[in-house]
Amino acid sequence: MKQENSAGEPICVGNGVEETDELRETSILTITEWLLEERPDYKIPRESKLILYFLRTTKYKIDKAKQKLITFLKNREKLTEWFTNRDPFRPEIQELLDIGVFLPLRQKDSLSRQVVIIRTSAHDPQKHKQDNVFKVDKMILDLLMYLDESVSIHGVVAIFDMQGVTLSHALQLSPSMIKKSVESWENYPCKPKLLEFVNVPIHVNIVLNVFRNFMSPKMKERVTISRKGSKLHQSVMLPQELGGNGESYRELAEYWKETVQANAPFYAKMEENVFQF
Repeated sequence: MKQENSAGEPICVGNGVEETDELRETSILTITEWLLEERPDYKIPRESKLILYFLRTTKYKIDKAKQKLITFLKNREKLTEWFTNRDPFRPEIQELLDIGVFLPLRQKDSLSRQVVIIRTSAHDPQKHKQDNVFKVDKMILDLLMYLDESVSIHGVVAIFDMQGVTLSHALQLSPSMIKKSVESWENYPCKPKLLEFVNVPIHVNIVLNVFRNFMSPKMKERVTISRKGSKLHQSVMLPQELGGNGESYRELAEYWKETVQANAPFYAKMEENVFQF
């Protein structure tokens, strides 16, 4: 985890912007005071890092950080289907953890970015609600960022493995649900650097076009589509299912299920107060 070292060297958060102790403290105070004026009902523990993550994501642009943070908070209040009832031991969550629908790799790529595999067709559309799939995705992403602060500095690369996607999977994704998903990604404090869709069947193009229609121009530029495997094999050890020599999907699913279950109190605290982040 890259932190400011003992010599006081600043952290680079992108585009030449350096995070110093002074910048960090004054910026957090500015946003905290603004937020408590807007929403005095919020309780922000001193140790919370959520505001810091938004500052890093926006390269310390205060107005942009405010905008993204308030959208993030409103989404969590509005999307109860994703952000409530997140007990890892609920049967519907256990099933999706067993399947491994969202799998962060356990090592970073050559640019120190976190790589996550999103298995878009791993679940059974006849048995599993798409909302619960997104819920598990966000559960693991929240925990990942809570456990590893460096994700807020170097960002995330998402590989969407679409191997085996069927019409039933596509029909689960209504335009309104796609819009919610895109807006959530764009306002999460994790710097999405690349969205790589791999093993893409031709019949899924319509759905991908809907995704792109809801994306900002900047996000659209970060999308790549491949009929075959990932092009990231040169920068990170990919799972065996993507042609690499890394841990298999099954091994990653077992690791993340155990990790999520071990952190069940984290989810309970976040439902009480998102600033437990």
